[in-house]
This record gives sequence, C-alpha cells and structure tokens, in this order.
Amino acid sequence: MRDVCGRDRRLVARTRDRHTAVHGLLGAGHSEREAARILGLARGTVHRFAAAASGEELLVKATSRQTKLDHYKPYLRRRWNEGITSAAALHAELQAKGWQGSVQAVQRYVRPFRAMTAAPPPGPVVPATRQITRWLLTRPAALGDEEQAQLAGILDRCPHLGVLAGHVRSSAEMMTHRQGEPELEGWLTQAEASDLPELRSFANGIRRDQQAVAAGLTLPYSSAAVEGTVTKIKMLKRQMYGRASFALLRKRVILHPA
Repeated sequence: MRDVCGRDRRLVARTRDRHTAVHGLLGAGHSEREAARILGLARGTVHRFAAAASGEELLVKATSRQTKLDHYKPYLRRRWNEGITSAAALHAELQAKGWQGSVQAVQRYVRPFRAMTAAPPPGPVVPATRQITRWLLTRPAALGDEEQAQLAGILDRCPHLGVLAGHVRSSAEMMTHRQGEPELEGWLTQAEASDLPELRSFANGIRRDQQAVAAGLTLPYSSAAVEGTVTKIKMLKRQMYGRASFALLRKRVILHPA
C-alpha cells in the first residue's frame, strides 16, 4: 500500500503504528478507556483498533476507496508527461471532459509527480466494490467470459473473498432450493468458524432468530403481502399527517386500491 512514488502512504504508517500501540497497551493490562487516554484517541477508535487482528485489516477499506477521479487518472498521467504540469490547467481540461470535482483533488493527485522525472504508468484498474459485489451475487453461469475472468483473478489475489464467495453461493443454493431446514445449521457452523468477522457477526444475528430464518428458507409462504400493506398504510399516514382526522385516514386506508 504505497503512493505513486513507491513510499508508504502516511495513512498506512499511522494506522499500523496506532494498531501496534493499542494492542501493546491492552497486552500490558490497560483497559480500552485507559489506552484511549494515554494515546489521545477516542474510545471508539481504540475499540476499532482493538477488534482488528492486524493493521492491514483496517487498511483495506481506507486504501481501496473508489474516487470520482479514478476514471481520469490515466489521462492526467499522460498529459503530465506531455508537459502540462499546471494543476489548474489539468483541472480545466477535466472540466471540459465532464469532471465536476475540485482543483484541490487534482493538485493532491499530481503533487508526488513534481519530485519525479515523469509520472509513472498507471497500475491495473481495480473494479469498483459495487461491481465485485454484483459478480459475487450473480449466478456464475449468468456472468460473461470477461466478467468471470476478472472475478477469478480477484479471488486468486484475495483468498478471503474466495471464502466469502463460497458461503454466498452455498446460501444462494439453500435459498433457491428451499433447503433451510436441513442445511442452515451446517451453513451457520461453517460461517462461525471462518476468519471473516463480518460473516461471523452475520451468523450470530441469524442465531438469535434461527427458527424463523429456517422457516423462511424452507416454507413456500411469504410475508410480502403484509409488508406491502404496512408500507402502503405508512405512506398514507404521512400524506395525512396534520391534515385531517383519524376517520378520514381510516377511509383512505380502506378505500385505497390494493
């Protein structure tokens, strides 16, 4: 996780240092409250660092965040190497292409290039998080050849996503074939044994209402009609708020088309 100059990003170094400091204090017997006071951090921040097994776990989201500038970065690097080194000029060119961001965003991006003889070539384009999520939630047979190849490459580089994909597909099979009653317990056991804290948390939530979830994944009945009626009544209630009496609201609910 380095910047365009090959140096550790300040966010990366700071996150690793804080994770080490928090776990060092906790290992020495200090409470999270005491660690927060010693380090000058909020208790919520200390709790987040304490819950993470490593600094890299915290860095995944922070360093892979998509930005609106990503689409224009190859263009900025090419124009920089062509001699256009004014952030204001580059910003004007991006505006002509539809960019609506600030000039400061361009300045931050090109600043490291000033210490280099030329802007380095762009790295491989990483698909957006939403795109990867869609691939994971789509039947493999419904993905195109290029999408399957991209997803396979991502799963090879990120083993934890490969594990997650397996759980997603097995849960989809269980839901599609209404096998909740015989298979849900085994799925939960595997999820709870995984190294993915979010998946373990999801499984713990299902445990609290496991019988109802198993019924929903097994029986052909659905509460969709009831939920739709409740939504309709809430919509009518908001429309009527402060306008008339309960009697009129009741008539609207009764006479409103289904």
